[in-house]
Amino acid sequence: MLQRPRRNRKSEVIRQMVQETHISAANFIFPLFIVDGTNQKVEVASMPGIYRYSVDNLLREVESCAKLGLMAFDLFPNIEESLKDKYATESHRDGSLYLRAIKEVKQNFPEVCVVTDVAMDPYSSDGHDGLVENGEILNDETLEILGKMALAHAQNGADIIAPSDMMDGRVGYIRKVLDDNKFTNVSIMSYTAKYASAFYGPFRDALNSAPKHGDKKTYQMNPANQREALIEARLDEYEGADFLMVKPALSYLDVIKLLKDNTELPVAAYNVSGEYAMVKAAAKNGWLNEQRATMEILTSIRRAGATSILTYHAKEVLEKGWL
Repeated sequence: MLQRPRRNRKSEVIRQMVQETHISAANFIFPLFIVDGTNQKVEVASMPGIYRYSVDNLLREVESCAKLGLMAFDLFPNIEESLKDKYATESHRDGSLYLRAIKEVKQNFPEVCVVTDVAMDPYSSDGHDGLVENGEILNDETLEILGKMALAHAQNGADIIAPSDMMDGRVGYIRKVLDDNKFTNVSIMSYTAKYASAFYGPFRDALNSAPKHGDKKTYQMNPANQREALIEARLDEYEGADFLMVKPALSYLDVIKLLKDNTELPVAAYNVSGEYAMVKAAAKNGWLNEQRATMEILTSIRRAGATSILTYHAKEVLEKGWL
Protein backbone atom coordinates (compact mmCIF):
# COMPACT_ATOMS: atom_id res chain seq x y z
CA MET A 1 0.00 0.00 0.00
CA LEU A 2 1.39 3.39 -1.00
CA GLN A 3 -1.14 5.32 1.06
CA ARG A 4 -1.46 4.53 4.76
CA PRO A 5 -3.50 7.31 6.43
CA ARG A 6 -2.73 5.85 9.86
CA ARG A 7 0.84 7.15 9.56
CA ASN A 8 -0.57 10.62 10.29
CA ARG A 9 -2.25 9.31 13.45
CA LYS A 10 0.64 7.40 14.99
CA SER A 11 1.56 9.90 17.74
CA GLU A 12 0.00 12.80 19.61
CA VAL A 13 2.53 15.23 18.13
CA ILE A 14 1.69 14.18 14.56
CA ARG A 15 -2.05 14.13 15.25
CA GLN A 16 -1.82 17.74 16.44
CA MET A 17 0.41 18.64 13.50
CA VAL A 18 -2.27 17.63 10.98
CA GLN A 19 -5.31 18.71 12.99
CA GLU A 20 -7.66 20.69 10.75
CA THR A 21 -9.99 22.34 13.26
CA HIS A 22 -8.88 24.34 16.29
CA ILE A 23 -10.77 26.05 19.11
CA SER A 24 -9.51 28.85 21.34
CA ALA A 25 -11.00 31.18 23.93
CA ALA A 26 -11.37 33.75 21.15
CA ASN A 27 -14.06 31.56 19.57
CA PHE A 28 -16.31 31.66 22.64
CA ILE A 29 -19.13 34.00 23.62
CA PHE A 30 -20.40 33.25 27.13
CA PRO A 31 -24.13 33.82 27.81
CA LEU A 32 -24.82 35.32 31.26
CA PHE A 33 -28.16 35.72 33.03
CA ILE A 34 -28.99 38.78 35.14
CA VAL A 35 -31.47 39.26 38.02
CA ASP A 36 -32.31 42.27 40.13
CA GLY A 37 -31.04 42.72 43.68
CA THR A 38 -27.61 42.48 45.29
CA ASN A 39 -25.33 39.55 46.10
CA GLN A 40 -27.52 37.20 44.06
CA LYS A 41 -26.13 34.04 42.49
CA VAL A 42 -28.91 31.54 41.86
CA GLU A 43 -28.29 28.34 39.91
CA VAL A 44 -30.63 27.53 37.03
CA ALA A 45 -32.09 24.16 38.03
CA SER A 46 -32.15 22.78 34.48
CA MET A 47 -28.64 24.10 33.67
CA PRO A 48 -26.15 22.83 36.28
CA GLY A 49 -23.25 25.23 36.74
CA ILE A 50 -25.09 28.18 35.17
CA TYR A 51 -26.37 31.00 37.39
CA ARG A 52 -28.48 34.13 37.44
CA TYR A 53 -26.37 37.01 38.76
CA SER A 54 -27.23 40.35 40.28
CA VAL A 55 -25.19 43.13 38.70
CA ASP A 56 -22.56 43.18 41.48
CA ASN A 57 -21.92 39.45 41.09
CA LEU A 58 -22.14 39.75 37.31
CA LEU A 59 -19.11 42.04 37.45
CA ARG A 60 -17.23 39.49 39.54
CA GLU A 61 -18.09 36.75 37.04
CA VAL A 62 -16.94 38.84 34.08
CA GLU A 63 -13.67 39.56 35.87
CA SER A 64 -13.18 35.85 36.61
CA CYS A 65 -13.83 34.94 32.98
CA ALA A 66 -11.53 37.66 31.63
CA LYS A 67 -8.65 36.24 33.68
CA LEU A 68 -9.16 32.99 31.75
CA GLY A 69 -9.07 34.80 28.41
CA LEU A 70 -12.85 34.67 27.93
CA MET A 71 -13.61 38.18 26.71
CA ALA A 72 -17.03 38.14 25.00
CA PHE A 73 -20.37 37.95 26.82
CA ASP A 74 -24.02 37.84 25.76
CA LEU A 75 -26.28 39.24 28.48
CA PHE A 76 -29.86 38.09 29.14
CA PRO A 77 -32.23 39.57 31.76
CA ASN A 78 -34.65 37.81 34.10
CA ILE A 79 -37.34 40.48 34.52
CA GLU A 80 -39.86 40.56 37.34
CA GLU A 81 -43.37 39.76 36.15
CA SER A 82 -44.72 43.04 37.51
CA LEU A 83 -42.47 44.98 35.10
CA LYS A 84 -43.69 43.20 31.98
CA ASP A 85 -46.29 44.71 29.68
CA LYS A 86 -47.70 44.33 26.19
CA TYR A 87 -45.20 46.78 24.67
CA ALA A 88 -42.06 45.62 26.54
CA THR A 89 -41.46 49.17 27.76
CA GLU A 90 -39.02 47.95 30.43
CA SER A 91 -36.68 46.92 27.61
CA HIS A 92 -35.72 50.52 26.88
CA ARG A 93 -36.55 52.32 30.14
CA ASP A 94 -33.62 54.41 31.31
CA GLY A 95 -32.07 52.84 34.41
CA SER A 96 -33.64 49.42 33.91
CA LEU A 97 -31.85 46.29 35.16
CA TYR A 98 -30.57 45.31 31.72
CA LEU A 99 -29.32 48.75 30.74
CA ARG A 100 -27.58 49.12 34.11
CA ALA A 101 -25.89 45.77 33.59
CA ILE A 102 -24.59 46.72 30.13
CA LYS A 103 -23.32 50.06 31.40
CA GLU A 104 -21.63 48.60 34.49
CA VAL A 105 -19.84 45.87 32.55
CA LYS A 106 -18.51 48.28 29.93
CA GLN A 107 -17.46 50.91 32.48
CA ASN A 108 -15.62 48.37 34.63
CA PHE A 109 -14.24 46.22 31.80
CA PRO A 110 -13.97 48.36 28.67
CA GLU A 111 -11.76 45.76 27.03
CA VAL A 112 -14.45 43.04 26.93
CA CYS A 113 -17.06 42.65 24.20
CA VAL A 114 -20.69 42.98 25.31
CA VAL A 115 -23.31 41.39 23.08
CA THR A 116 -26.91 42.34 23.84
CA ASP A 117 -30.13 40.49 23.13
CA VAL A 118 -32.83 42.39 21.25
CA ALA A 119 -36.24 40.73 21.53
CA MET A 120 -39.44 41.47 23.36
CA ASP A 121 -40.01 38.14 25.08
CA PRO A 122 -38.10 38.75 28.36
CA TYR A 123 -40.11 41.95 28.90
CA SER A 124 -43.44 41.04 27.29
CA SER A 125 -46.51 40.10 29.30
CA ASP A 126 -47.35 37.80 26.37
CA GLY A 127 -43.93 36.11 26.36
CA HIS A 128 -43.55 36.54 22.62
CA ASP A 129 -40.80 38.14 20.55
CA GLY A 130 -43.27 40.47 18.87
CA LEU A 131 -46.25 42.65 19.64
CA VAL A 132 -49.40 40.55 19.99
CA GLU A 133 -52.82 41.69 18.80
CA ASN A 134 -55.77 39.28 18.81
CA GLY A 135 -53.41 36.33 18.92
CA GLU A 136 -51.35 37.52 15.94
CA ILE A 137 -47.70 38.58 16.10
CA LEU A 138 -47.48 41.97 14.37
CA ASN A 139 -44.26 42.28 12.41
CA ASP A 140 -43.89 45.91 11.37
CA GLU A 141 -45.27 47.34 14.61
CA THR A 142 -42.69 45.30 16.51
CA LEU A 143 -39.79 46.88 14.64
CA GLU A 144 -40.28 50.24 16.34
CA ILE A 145 -39.97 48.60 19.76
CA LEU A 146 -36.88 46.67 18.70
CA GLY A 147 -35.33 49.88 17.41
CA LYS A 148 -35.86 51.63 20.75
CA MET A 149 -34.34 48.66 22.52
CA ALA A 150 -31.28 48.51 20.27
CA LEU A 151 -30.67 52.25 20.59
CA ALA A 152 -30.86 52.03 24.39
CA HIS A 153 -28.32 49.19 24.35
CA ALA A 154 -25.94 51.20 22.17
CA GLN A 155 -26.31 54.28 24.38
CA ASN A 156 -25.25 52.20 27.38
CA GLY A 157 -22.17 50.72 25.75
CA ALA A 158 -23.15 47.60 23.78
CA ASP A 159 -20.52 46.47 21.30
CA ILE A 160 -22.73 44.09 19.32
CA ILE A 161 -26.52 44.15 19.04
CA ALA A 162 -28.01 40.68 18.53
CA PRO A 163 -31.67 40.71 17.40
CA SER A 164 -33.10 37.28 18.23
CA ASP A 165 -36.75 37.98 17.40
CA MET A 166 -36.90 36.77 13.76
CA MET A 167 -39.17 39.60 12.62
CA ASP A 168 -38.84 40.42 8.93
CA GLY A 169 -36.80 43.54 8.22
CA ARG A 170 -35.50 44.06 11.75
CA VAL A 171 -31.81 44.13 10.79
CA GLY A 172 -32.31 46.98 8.34
CA TYR A 173 -34.57 48.86 10.74
CA ILE A 174 -32.09 48.56 13.63
CA ARG A 175 -29.14 49.47 11.39
CA LYS A 176 -30.90 52.68 10.34
CA VAL A 177 -31.78 53.59 13.93
CA LEU A 178 -28.19 53.05 15.04
CA ASP A 179 -26.70 54.94 12.10
CA ASP A 180 -29.14 57.84 12.41
CA ASN A 181 -28.06 58.21 16.04
CA LYS A 182 -24.33 58.08 15.19
CA PHE A 183 -23.76 54.53 16.45
CA THR A 184 -22.24 53.44 13.16
CA ASN A 185 -19.55 51.42 14.95
CA VAL A 186 -22.03 49.24 16.86
CA SER A 187 -22.23 45.83 15.15
CA ILE A 188 -25.25 43.64 14.45
CA MET A 189 -25.06 39.89 15.01
CA SER A 190 -28.32 38.69 13.52
CA TYR A 191 -30.04 35.51 14.60
CA THR A 192 -30.36 34.69 10.92
CA ALA A 193 -31.61 31.12 11.10
CA LYS A 194 -33.33 30.67 14.46
CA TYR A 195 -35.39 27.53 14.46
CA ALA A 196 -38.57 26.70 16.39
CA SER A 197 -36.63 24.20 18.47
CA ALA A 198 -37.41 21.90 21.37
CA PHE A 199 -33.95 22.67 22.82
CA TYR A 200 -34.81 26.08 24.31
CA GLY A 201 -36.62 24.87 27.43
CA PRO A 202 -33.89 25.44 30.08
CA PHE A 203 -33.20 28.94 28.69
CA ARG A 204 -36.86 29.88 29.10
CA ASP A 205 -36.68 28.57 32.67
CA ALA A 206 -33.65 30.80 33.28
CA LEU A 207 -35.49 33.91 32.07
CA ASN A 208 -39.07 32.92 32.89
CA SER A 209 -39.89 34.00 29.34
CA ALA A 210 -42.00 31.20 27.87
CA PRO A 211 -44.98 32.27 25.71
CA LYS A 212 -48.15 32.70 27.72
CA HIS A 213 -50.16 31.34 24.80
CA GLY A 214 -49.50 29.75 21.43
CA ASP A 215 -46.02 29.06 20.11
CA LYS A 216 -43.32 30.81 18.05
CA LYS A 217 -43.73 28.91 14.80
CA THR A 218 -45.03 31.89 12.80
CA TYR A 219 -41.68 33.65 13.16
CA GLN A 220 -39.05 31.05 14.10
CA MET A 221 -38.04 28.68 11.31
CA ASN A 222 -39.30 25.19 10.59
CA PRO A 223 -36.66 22.63 11.72
CA ALA A 224 -37.31 20.68 8.51
CA ASN A 225 -36.06 23.52 6.30
CA GLN A 226 -32.46 24.12 5.29
CA ARG A 227 -32.39 26.27 2.15
CA GLU A 228 -34.86 28.75 3.62
CA ALA A 229 -31.91 29.87 5.76
CA LEU A 230 -30.27 31.21 2.59
CA ILE A 231 -33.20 33.60 2.10
CA GLU A 232 -32.80 34.89 5.65
CA ALA A 233 -29.02 35.16 5.23
CA ARG A 234 -29.22 37.16 2.00
CA LEU A 235 -31.73 39.56 3.54
CA ASP A 236 -29.71 40.05 6.73
CA GLU A 237 -26.52 40.62 4.78
CA TYR A 238 -28.24 43.12 2.47
CA GLU A 239 -29.77 44.94 5.44
CA GLY A 240 -26.41 45.46 7.15
CA ALA A 241 -25.69 42.53 9.45
CA ASP A 242 -22.05 42.07 10.48
CA PHE A 243 -22.43 38.46 11.68
CA LEU A 244 -24.94 35.75 10.81
CA MET A 245 -26.02 33.28 13.47
CA VAL A 246 -27.56 29.81 13.46
CA LYS A 247 -29.54 28.66 16.51
CA PRO A 248 -29.48 25.91 17.75
CA ALA A 249 -26.07 24.62 16.70
CA LEU A 250 -25.80 20.88 17.22
CA SER A 251 -28.91 19.81 15.29
CA TYR A 252 -28.20 22.39 12.56
CA LEU A 253 -24.56 21.78 11.61
CA ASP A 254 -25.67 21.47 7.99
CA VAL A 255 -27.18 24.96 8.16
CA ILE A 256 -23.99 26.41 9.65
CA LYS A 257 -22.06 24.84 6.76
CA LEU A 258 -24.59 26.11 4.22
CA LEU A 259 -24.28 29.70 5.43
CA LYS A 260 -20.50 29.46 5.69
CA ASP A 261 -20.34 28.36 2.05
CA ASN A 262 -22.63 31.16 0.86
CA THR A 263 -21.47 34.29 2.66
CA GLU A 264 -18.28 36.21 3.32
CA LEU A 265 -19.61 37.32 6.71
CA PRO A 266 -18.52 35.50 9.88
CA VAL A 267 -21.00 32.86 11.00
CA ALA A 268 -21.84 32.37 14.67
CA ALA A 269 -23.71 29.46 16.23
CA TYR A 270 -25.59 29.15 19.52
CA ASN A 271 -24.91 25.92 21.41
CA VAL A 272 -28.21 26.26 23.25
CA SER A 273 -29.42 25.45 26.76
CA GLY A 274 -31.03 22.12 25.89
CA GLU A 275 -27.85 20.90 24.19
CA TYR A 276 -25.87 21.91 27.29
CA ALA A 277 -28.38 20.30 29.69
CA MET A 278 -28.31 16.98 27.81
CA VAL A 279 -24.55 16.69 28.21
CA LYS A 280 -24.71 17.62 31.90
CA ALA A 281 -27.50 15.11 32.62
CA ALA A 282 -25.78 12.28 30.76
CA ALA A 283 -22.45 13.01 32.46
CA LYS A 284 -24.08 13.11 35.89
CA ASN A 285 -25.48 9.64 35.24
CA GLY A 286 -22.13 8.33 34.04
CA TRP A 287 -23.43 7.70 30.53
CA LEU A 288 -20.65 9.60 28.78
CA ASN A 289 -17.32 11.29 29.39
CA GLU A 290 -18.21 14.96 29.82
CA GLN A 291 -14.89 16.40 28.67
CA ARG A 292 -14.71 14.33 25.51
CA ALA A 293 -18.39 14.85 24.64
CA THR A 294 -18.22 18.61 25.23
CA MET A 295 -15.11 19.06 23.13
CA GLU A 296 -16.45 16.83 20.36
CA ILE A 297 -19.61 18.96 20.19
CA LEU A 298 -17.74 22.27 20.17
CA THR A 299 -15.27 20.97 17.58
CA SER A 300 -18.12 19.86 15.34
CA ILE A 301 -19.61 23.36 15.47
CA ARG A 302 -16.26 24.92 14.54
CA ARG A 303 -15.70 22.29 11.85
CA ALA A 304 -19.06 23.13 10.29
CA GLY A 305 -17.89 26.72 9.88
CA ALA A 306 -18.78 28.76 12.98
CA THR A 307 -16.16 31.35 13.85
CA SER A 308 -17.94 32.23 17.12
CA ILE A 309 -19.77 29.84 19.44
CA LEU A 310 -22.19 31.03 22.08
CA THR A 311 -21.92 28.26 24.64
CA TYR A 312 -22.59 27.68 28.32
CA HIS A 313 -19.57 25.35 28.37
CA ALA A 314 -17.14 28.23 27.70
CA LYS A 315 -15.90 29.04 31.18
CA GLU A 316 -15.69 25.41 32.36
CA VAL A 317 -13.70 24.43 29.26
CA LEU A 318 -11.13 27.13 30.02
CA GLU A 319 -11.07 26.57 33.79
CA LYS A 320 -10.45 22.86 33.38
CA GLY A 321 -7.93 23.24 30.58
CA TRP A 322 -9.90 21.15 28.10
CA LEU A 323 -8.68 23.04 25.03
